[in-house]
Amino acid sequence: MNIPSLSIASLKDRVENFSFKALLFPIFGILVFVLLWQVGASRVHTSLGEFPGPTVVYEQWNSLVTEHHNERVKEDKFYQRQEKRIEARQAKDPNYVGKLRDYTGKPTFFDQIFTSLYTVLAGFGLASLIAIPLGILIGLNSSVYSALNPIIQVFKPVSPLAWLPLVTMVVSASYVSEDPMFSKSFLTSMFTVTLCCMWPTLINTAVGVAAVEKDLLNVSKVLRLGWITHVIKIVIPSAIPLMFTGLRLSLGIAWMVLIAAEMLAQNPGLGKFVWDEFQNGSSNSLGRIMVAVLMIGFIGFLLDRAMLVIQRFVSWDKTQVLR
Repeated sequence: MNIPSLSIASLKDRVENFSFKALLFPIFGILVFVLLWQVGASRVHTSLGEFPGPTVVYEQWNSLVTEHHNERVKEDKFYQRQEKRIEARQAKDPNYVGKLRDYTGKPTFFDQIFTSLYTVLAGFGLASLIAIPLGILIGLNSSVYSALNPIIQVFKPVSPLAWLPLVTMVVSASYVSEDPMFSKSFLTSMFTVTLCCMWPTLINTAVGVAAVEKDLLNVSKVLRLGWITHVIKIVIPSAIPLMFTGLRLSLGIAWMVLIAAEMLAQNPGLGKFVWDEFQNGSSNSLGRIMVAVLMIGFIGFLLDRAMLVIQRFVSWDKTQVLR
């Protein structure tokens, strides 16, 4: 009777030791990085002053949070004043129908984070809708692969710097509307992200589909599955690991491309925030740019972890080690 209790206790110890190590090493790595950052920053002097260390960056973070809060207070007061004017006007004229004007204040750091996230997810989503079905088709048909492979290899390495002016001109020329649903800056950034990030998903999906085990293909033939059923039941589950490898790579590329596109085209978002602070050249600019750099990296990390969670949820092989 004591053997099970001992094994359970041993298992608990192993779990606790694993959890401790899983937390200890990342914390240790972060502390070493912060220490080296602080030491290195104090030795680097620029035209705008000393390179920002962790303390300065934390101060600028608090400043950006305060600015965001103050801007939201201004926005609330702006709408309150309009509502009071409309109520006063309606008291004199019951038939009067007021209209609230949109607040046009300066977007804050957090507003631009939301703009960048919305844009990158739209561009990545469109790229996935194109790349996954096309990758499945290429993986299943060698003739389609032979026809499209040269095109893929030509466009895959093209830089966003090359795509951006072309996309900007096409959007400006073709998207003409008196009451547009989306801004041209959003569409320009979104399509640039799509064109640059779709290739890893496309290639990895095609490779995953082409690598389906012959035993599974034989099972599909024996059961006489239809083409769509074969793809849904056999091909996609087998290709999910490589497919998600491509999706994770594509999402990382999409995030990098978007920041560069926003910076160059001056489209709203984190990239524009970094460029504006660089052009501003104040004593706080370096610290704010460093806040943006850390936030860009942290958001990229969260996006990758989110894709990993989705992969674990949809993968049929729950024992597979995913990192």
